[in-house]
Amino acid sequence: MTDEIINTKRREFLGASALFISGAMLGVSTMATTKAVAADYKQNPFTLVYDGAITRNEPGKVNIHPVKYKLNGLDIVANVYTPAGYDPRKKYPAIVLAHPNGGVKEQTTGLYAQRLAERGFITITADAAYQGGSGGAPRSVDKPQYRIEDIHGMADFISGFPGVDTARLGLFGICGGGGYSLAAAKTDKRFKSVATLSMFNSGRVRRNGFQDSQMDSIQKRLQQASAARAQEAAGGEVLYAGDANLTDAQIDALPFDLYRQGYHYYWRTNSHPGSTFKYTMSSLMDLMRWDATDEIELIDVPLLMIAGSDADTLYMTEDAFPKATGTKVKELFKIEGAKHIETYWVPEYVQSALDKLTPFFNRTLV
Repeated sequence: MTDEIINTKRREFLGASALFISGAMLGVSTMATTKAVAADYKQNPFTLVYDGAITRNEPGKVNIHPVKYKLNGLDIVANVYTPAGYDPRKKYPAIVLAHPNGGVKEQTTGLYAQRLAERGFITITADAAYQGGSGGAPRSVDKPQYRIEDIHGMADFISGFPGVDTARLGLFGICGGGGYSLAAAKTDKRFKSVATLSMFNSGRVRRNGFQDSQMDSIQKRLQQASAARAQEAAGGEVLYAGDANLTDAQIDALPFDLYRQGYHYYWRTNSHPGSTFKYTMSSLMDLMRWDATDEIELIDVPLLMIAGSDADTLYMTEDAFPKATGTKVKELFKIEGAKHIETYWVPEYVQSALDKLTPFFNRTLV
């Protein structure tokens, strides 16, 4: 691939008009000792694409319950996981899980939802409105207010699920879902504690570029987003950003681990038909004026933030953590050696995250 093509692809991925790092889509790096094995959603009856996923419900074991509910007039699809020996007459702590931008419930939030259910929690993860299997048009709208409302909606639904103790409700967001979880927890006091993994501040990246690399083009990109909205309002074509299809060689030539790993995870090893990089260009009008850390001091419950020590997104967690001054109980935990999306699937890193999440939620959801 020529330097010109590489530079063009770099501009596509760094420019907000084609920036698809929607908070989370950034996937698997190939490790020297661990490699992801491609998962085929068609081989799983629940279309799950993570290692060790449930293939059937069995009495006495962790079970999965596909559900559907209404949120602001839209059909939302979700998966609820119940722990082994689940008895709806008993009371269990529950955890809401928010997926990465561009992701769906069958990927990494499904993995963590199942693993947390194995540890005794009822868990729920839903496809965001306008995305995945959930309703809403045009497709792939990616606005912070909708993603935050998705979290409130999951809390609404799971609070009425048999066996859930509403006094013991936790929140866990991954990547873009982590940023939106921080925002939801500022005002939704049903959540008694909140945790994030590889938190991605979607507003900051859409506004400033990844690693604040596009500060000089903010106004130009806002003009593009405004023009896209005007075109939609006039009944014209809906414009999308982040829609690309690269060869393996082009993927390997991309800048930043986040991009390379994201393409491998979402387009190769853990692809799912509901998952997409694209989002409406007009969404940038909402994304670019938003920030996950605005009023973060309103969070007054225990907070756990986890990120890989080698992640090129670590700066977002390290920026947000000290701003959360409203809680007296908080911890920033770095998974040694992990990059961003390696925390999505690499067994040792997933285990490290669970080893922090499990005692955190056991301690705070009492």
